[in-house]
Formats: sequence, C-alpha cells, structure tokens
Amino acid sequence: MKTADLFRPTRITNELFKRSRHNPIITCRDVPYLCGTVFNPGATIFEGDTLLLLRVEDLEGKSHLTVARSKNGETGWEIETEPLISPMHDAGPYEEYGCEDPRITYLADLGKWVIAYTAYSRFGAGIAIATTDDFNCVERFGLVLAPNNKDAAVFPRKIKDNYWMLHRPAAGSIEHIWLTVSDDLVHWGRPWCVIMERDGPMWDAYKVGANTIPIETSEGWLILYHGVKLFPAGPTYRVGAALLDLDDPRRLIARLPYWVLGPHESYEVSGAVPNVVFPCGHTQIGDQISVYYGAADSSVCLATASVSEILDALLKHQI
Repeated sequence: MKTADLFRPTRITNELFKRSRHNPIITCRDVPYLCGTVFNPGATIFEGDTLLLLRVEDLEGKSHLTVARSKNGETGWEIETEPLISPMHDAGPYEEYGCEDPRITYLADLGKWVIAYTAYSRFGAGIAIATTDDFNCVERFGLVLAPNNKDAAVFPRKIKDNYWMLHRPAAGSIEHIWLTVSDDLVHWGRPWCVIMERDGPMWDAYKVGANTIPIETSEGWLILYHGVKLFPAGPTYRVGAALLDLDDPRRLIARLPYWVLGPHESYEVSGAVPNVVFPCGHTQIGDQISVYYGAADSSVCLATASVSEILDALLKHQI
C-alpha cells in the first residue's frame, strides 16, 4: 500500500439510498421508437410486474408518457411502442406542448390507478389527472389545477373522506409544496402550504417540490421531495425527506436538514440537464422502497432504501 493511501479519507455520505449496479436501467436506446431522452417515470406494481410510466421526449422536444414493464423491477424492461398519454391523444389545448412527470397512485376505493401529471402548453404548466384500470387506455379528467403548477402526487387513500394531493404552485420565484383536497378528483380546494423553501445557502433554498407519492408509515406520511440549490454553473436537484401527520397531513412532523440522494455519478452530473436526480415513482416490498428517478433529464435510474432507516433519521429532526 502506498503511503498516500494511508491518509486518503474514507468517503462519508449522508445518502440513505443505494444505487442499482445496472444504472442507468433505461436510456433512449431502449425505447422501441425514435426519441431524444427518457426520464422521470412514475411507478407502480401491476399484475405482479413493476410498471413504469416513462416520460419520453420526442425529437420535436415534446414529452409523452409510455408504459414499461419488468418482472424484477431492474432489468428486462419491455417498453410499449405507442404512448399511453400524449399531446396527440385528444389532449386539448392545455397539453399541446407535452405531458410530463407522472405520479401513479392506486386507489382501492375506485379500483383504479390515478395518474397525476404536468400538462404543458402555451398557457404554462398545470396539473392534469387521468385514471386507468388496465394501462391500455385512460380516462382523462383534464386540467384540474391551473398554471403555473407542477409536481402533483395523490395520496394512496382517502383521509377524512377526501382525496388529498401534493402540488407545487409557482408564485413568481417562490415555489413551496402545498396540499389540496377533493371529493371527486376533479374539483380541488382548501389549499395549505406544508413544506417551504429554506433560506440562504441551504441545499433546498431555491425551490422544492414533491417527488414520489406519499408513503404511509406507522410514524406518518413519508414525503420524498426535491430541493434545488442555484450555483453559478446552474441548479442542482437533490432528494430530501419529510414526515406529515397521518390524520392531518397539514401538520409537518419532521424534516431532514440534509439531502438523502444527490447527483454524484457520471450519468447524474452530465446530460441534457446536468446535476439532477428527480424521482417520480416508487414501489415498496416490506421495509424496502425502490425509487425510480430521472438522471440529468437523460435516463432512468433506480435506487433503494430502507423506510425504517429514513424514519429513524427523520425522528431526530422533529419540528
């Protein structure tokens, strides 16, 4: 061993996620038709398979949403040859520039999956919702929250007889995470700001927004969210964690002061938008969650974590 190696410090990281050795698990080369990039997938379990709803950007620059399936959730992806949701499928004027960043929620009371996604048009970015029971076709509800608004994620069950949804309206340069409620998934109201941008040099001081759908735990709703810091070379997107009350999600219980997943690998720091990790979907088996994320807006990647480890860290930082 060289003398210099004796003094080389061991890398210490606050990250609670372990990356797949197969990353990136999907790139544009895997999509069975011409496209520019593939990233930011929603995720769920459907008929025993892991199902991703990929955001695919075409060669014009518009995004659409295409289904991919895998038996093990990591390799062997089978990707559809036609999108499930696109600006060409009776979308109307509010999606003419694309359909982006889906989050998939299964609602047992409906027996359907709810897809909340960003509808992009000349009017700006707003929140649209669709439902499906087979991932072959969808029922579009249309635009449910007006621009500018993104990062919508529907909770996986009703709370106090209402559906709840996270979203991120933009008010000038202010972008906090809000809650809203509905009794029919179409009409949303009673807004409540639940996770705010931090100040100064913090890693999530520039903007915040929801990532995956909320994860129900014994301690509360585990929220994975993205935080952005603006550097001279551009923004950096990382993933943080917070905990909301089970019975009243308007109450923030805990929030980590540091990120739990950030761009370090080459496929995360270099791409269409450098220095970005951006999850939109997860699946869960027992204590382990598998989080599917866009890397540098250029590929789809996978990282896993222990829910109990995230909760242990969060409970040390209660509000």
